[in-house]
Amino acid sequence: MGYDTDNIFAKILRGEAPAFKVCENDFALAFMDVMPQVDGHTLVIPKDGCEDLLDADPQILGETIQVVQTVAGAVKEAFEAPGVMIAQLNGSAAGQTVFHLHFHIMPRFSGLEFRMHARDMEDFDKLEKHAERIRACL
Repeated sequence: MGYDTDNIFAKILRGEAPAFKVCENDFALAFMDVMPQVDGHTLVIPKDGCEDLLDADPQILGETIQVVQTVAGAVKEAFEAPGVMIAQLNGSAAGQTVFHLHFHIMPRFSGLEFRMHARDMEDFDKLEKHAERIRACL
């Protein structure tokens, strides 16, 4: 299929689409999912244009996973969660809907069910507050 430079994450990286940023370095960007499955649902993407895990440059993947690890700890602390789930989907058959490699980080609690993915846009003020909580824990 080839990498689509017009996907929403590529637009976010170029500053053409808004994002509620959590943190950023030379290799990766973490920001709030605008259609979260749970409060605190955060995404981490590499700044390199790659469709999925199998397409990623291993060095950039290594740098990106370090951001995933750091942000996951901050999400867990910020939302006082006993657990954190990290998900990464490869290909439409696996449920991937944006074809730019990304990692989902979600605080998890016993008995708390997920909302449907990619259905309802969250209130932007709430997303900014969630991003602030996570940034405070970095």
